[in-house]
Amino acid sequence: MSLRTSRVRARFKRTASEDATQPDNRLAFMDQATFLTLRASGREQLMQIVWIYEHPINMDKMMATFRNAGYGLMGRRIERSPLPFGRHRWVSAVGQPLDIDIVERSRPRTELSDWLDERAELPVDPEHGPGWHAALLPLTDGSTAGTVVISHCLADGVGGLFLVFDAITGTIRDLGYPPPGSRTRLRAAVADFRETVRELPESYRAFREMAKLVARARRDNAQSAASAKPKPPKSVADDSVVVVPTVSIYVKADDWDARANALDGNSQSLLAGFAAKLGERLGRRRSDGTITMLIPYSERTLDDTRAMAMSYAKVSVDPTQLTTDLSGPGETIKDALKTARETPDPALQILPLTPFVPKRVVNGLADMMFGFGDGAVLCSDLGRLPVALACPDGTAAEYVNLRGVDQNVTRRYIENTGGQLVVVGGCIGGKMSISVVAYQPGGKNTKQALRELAASTLAEFGLTGTID
Repeated sequence: MSLRTSRVRARFKRTASEDATQPDNRLAFMDQATFLTLRASGREQLMQIVWIYEHPINMDKMMATFRNAGYGLMGRRIERSPLPFGRHRWVSAVGQPLDIDIVERSRPRTELSDWLDERAELPVDPEHGPGWHAALLPLTDGSTAGTVVISHCLADGVGGLFLVFDAITGTIRDLGYPPPGSRTRLRAAVADFRETVRELPESYRAFREMAKLVARARRDNAQSAASAKPKPPKSVADDSVVVVPTVSIYVKADDWDARANALDGNSQSLLAGFAAKLGERLGRRRSDGTITMLIPYSERTLDDTRAMAMSYAKVSVDPTQLTTDLSGPGETIKDALKTARETPDPALQILPLTPFVPKRVVNGLADMMFGFGDGAVLCSDLGRLPVALACPDGTAAEYVNLRGVDQNVTRRYIENTGGQLVVVGGCIGGKMSISVVAYQPGGKNTKQALRELAASTLAEFGLTGTID
């Protein structure tokens, strides 16, 4: 018995020593929360980059770009801890997927949006791989569309843009992750248990913070009950999957900037104003007349290996005067972003509890932390993007669009949570490129209806654009 115990202790010490020499490939708590939410709900959050070429493309260069994409943050996948409360880890998946889908049959330009939806519905799996895929589609008018779809479990929007920029410029990054299965189950369990014990003080502090947040949330809800928009009754029991309508909008950058200046705002406040007016038209106003806006901002550095290196500022905007004056909302958003960057969000302090969260409640983790479920409009401004992002074949595509889409969304979920509105915009190649993902419970919820809504909302701001 003594000999057996000493061997176990020796193995434990040897495992600890060996692990100390390895780079830390554990998922950040936010990344693990994102992955656990995916597994609990089945909803996959994706980013989709789209290029439309109206001139012949350099196929060799395009394929080289797609092959280069399988490195860095996209050259990895998630390996679970053998412990139910352990930290998951990144392992290498360099070069996957090996095949790029080149569609042989041309499709009309009018079917491009449908094809992009089809690509966004194809499986991606950050655990079993591949976590991303790419494809090219010839169109009957002689143009060509290319797209890359990436799981947000691998990279957020800014991280995805870094990856694509590296792929286009031929920058190959190997993050040095170990191969899958490089740890035996016993060794992994021992190491993960040891790390969990070491992090118990941090977990205890997170538990105390969560108790404070819950108490504060109950108090705030009681105080703001009169002004809060009541949640829709949870009466829908349909678990069929819906494809949430998504449209792409392109406005000349000069026209966009001129209109922003005329309204005493800037590009960011004009995008937020456009999103808020869409929210108003989609019935997302609270009973006090305001629209709740979630404004994501990036915390990513060049050597950051987190998938989700971002936080959110939350603001309330009165949509009534947005089409004539953006100065107020612009200052509100500016102040909110400044405060968010300077003041740590208390909700982030509960992230160390992520590995301990039961599966039955993990689905509401994002709603509790960021307020996704209170009718908020998510508006992401990517700013002015480098022209190189428009050049996967070495020349600039005529149109580039960045879409934030969800996969495997059930009617039960989207109806019972009050719908969805996500607006993502960025300026590239002389155009303001905007994607709108929207669903209104009880609404038409077709792409054509969303196109018409987007066009009329642009018109309210004195703008016109191409809408696909």
